[in-house]
Amino acid sequence: MTTTAPRLGTALARLLILAAALLGTLLAGAAPASAHAALTGSDPKDGAVVATAPKEVNLTFSEQVAMSADSIRVLDPAGRRADTGEIRDLCSGSVVRYGVGLRAGLPDGTYTVAWQTVSADSHPISGAFTFSIGAPSTTSVALPDRTAGGGLVGALYGISRYLSYAGFAVLVGGGAFVLACWPRGASVRPVQQTVVRGWLTLTGATLAMLLLRNPYTGSGELSDAFDLAGLKSVLETKTGAALTSRLLLLGAAALFVAVLFGAYARRTDPKEKKDLTFGLAIGGSVVAAGIAGTWALAEHASTGLQPGIAMPVDILHLLAVAAWLGGLTVLLVSLYRAPSVERSAVERFSKVAFGAVAVLAATGLYQSWRQVGSWSALTGTRYGQLLLVKIGLMCVLLGIAWISRRWIQRLADPTPSEAAEAAEAAEAAEAAEAAEAADKAEDGEEAKGTDEADEPEETEEAASGAEAVDPQRAAQLARQRAAVATARRKRERDADPERAGLRRSVLTEAAVAVVLLAVTTVLTSTEPGRTEEEAAQGAAASGPAAVPDRPVDIRLPFDTGGVDGKGVVRLSLDPGRTGANALHLFVERPNGKPLDVPEIKVALTLEAKNVGPLPVAPDRIQTGHWTASGVQIPMSGEWRIQVTVRTSEIDQTTIDKNVKIG
Repeated sequence: MTTTAPRLGTALARLLILAAALLGTLLAGAAPASAHAALTGSDPKDGAVVATAPKEVNLTFSEQVAMSADSIRVLDPAGRRADTGEIRDLCSGSVVRYGVGLRAGLPDGTYTVAWQTVSADSHPISGAFTFSIGAPSTTSVALPDRTAGGGLVGALYGISRYLSYAGFAVLVGGGAFVLACWPRGASVRPVQQTVVRGWLTLTGATLAMLLLRNPYTGSGELSDAFDLAGLKSVLETKTGAALTSRLLLLGAAALFVAVLFGAYARRTDPKEKKDLTFGLAIGGSVVAAGIAGTWALAEHASTGLQPGIAMPVDILHLLAVAAWLGGLTVLLVSLYRAPSVERSAVERFSKVAFGAVAVLAATGLYQSWRQVGSWSALTGTRYGQLLLVKIGLMCVLLGIAWISRRWIQRLADPTPSEAAEAAEAAEAAEAAEAAEAADKAEDGEEAKGTDEADEPEETEEAASGAEAVDPQRAAQLARQRAAVATARRKRERDADPERAGLRRSVLTEAAVAVVLLAVTTVLTSTEPGRTEEEAAQGAAASGPAAVPDRPVDIRLPFDTGGVDGKGVVRLSLDPGRTGANALHLFVERPNGKPLDVPEIKVALTLEAKNVGPLPVAPDRIQTGHWTASGVQIPMSGEWRIQVTVRTSEIDQTTIDKNVKIG
């Protein structure tokens, strides 16, 4: 019983099954809400109960986000829109804050704030919370259970991301392998097919991401992938521009592939081939860097700490990955489908891979520092944990690569005795094949003679014509030729045990690389550890006392005892801190409609410091609305606000409430 080397189809099938299983596991385990920007605070806060309806709802994020008209929606207890739909940019310095105005005259009850946006590194984020005016109430609004970027659309988008990385690696790494390591490989059919399939994979995945982008960041419905209006809005975003640029660059890459496997492969003159190699190397490097830049300009590297340094570092990192893993893929194909690959080509690739690993180590160290930031984030965040898994796989991959280098070092021309033994083995195999073919031919002649004896009336000419078109004989000859070819390939492999060992180690290396690429894909869609920790710290510090410049809003019911003497005073002191403040008073009937009163006065007292009462005389702006500007609060503390309301010549009352200011 003999054993044969594994066929490439079987080996690649195993790699694809492994990749699909791992990718499915990682995508299933990844929280769809893995975001790169996070909500760090809101005003009103989640679950807060405010005395009077705020003028707007503000949201604060850990980093810049892209807002649209429907990014923030406020729904009343009945599910109707309570906001004006006008998003206000309240960003200042490093504070990323956006707000939406609320309609006037909102009734008491529980309101739902639903928000969805896209972080600066292209990943969608969403959430919802509630606050109440006056007192909590029942609400017909159900908080959304679907997070942005999840579901079937999210899974398809993630698979497309994985395929785009894999296609980029094979396209760029395969082209580099041919130019730098094995120029003769440009005319080898399996190598050509592998690189072209890499181009097709990257192009198809990019188109899929472009179509899926609208539902991925929006509704989550797969049918919206063909919404032309949504596609138009995607093209106006940074990510849409990056994907479109990638498609344009892939057109240039197609020209590079055509020249590489066309004119370059046919060149025989050394000088012409050298000049063409230089031109392809320069042009190919520019196109490859441009394609890598479409990731760097739209994802992790484009936002956060030191983007000016991070983007070129990210481009180098992607190119190094492609040179190593893509070249490894083409080498694997060459070892199985083109065993005649020169040993010098394998040695050259070993040097290229070593340089790529050095670049990966340097750029990966910088990226890890930039995205993780602390030791606690390395072990306490999902990003840090995935990074540890990636580092572990890299170590395994380096160990296997070291074994491959040992096999490469053992690749040498055979000694005279080994050559003689190989020649004898080849002659023996050829003799066995010839004998086997002769036996089969003799069996065929005997069968032919038997048939002739059974049918004596048939002429010799007819018999020879029948033999020429006999399908059984043709099939027998085809099987013989296939057996001879298989024996020849097996003889070539068995005659070089070092090459067989290299094939096994490279196959194992490629299998680990498939897993590593899957982990990297999930890592790029996970919130960086540094951002996650900063968001957690911001959320912890966003309590009521930590909210900057939060207005004082109080609600004071009154009853002067006269006709039309009942109502509510809503008082707002903005920004609610020491120094100058703007005072607004809204006088309303019990049904919420404005109430016009002859006079209203305000006094502020800080009893703990024996300050006040400080009188304030607001001016009437319109029915039920009084205001005063420049109201001075000299110091922080527990202030008592007294409001005197006069509803007639003789009917008036004074109401008060203690509030903390400053």
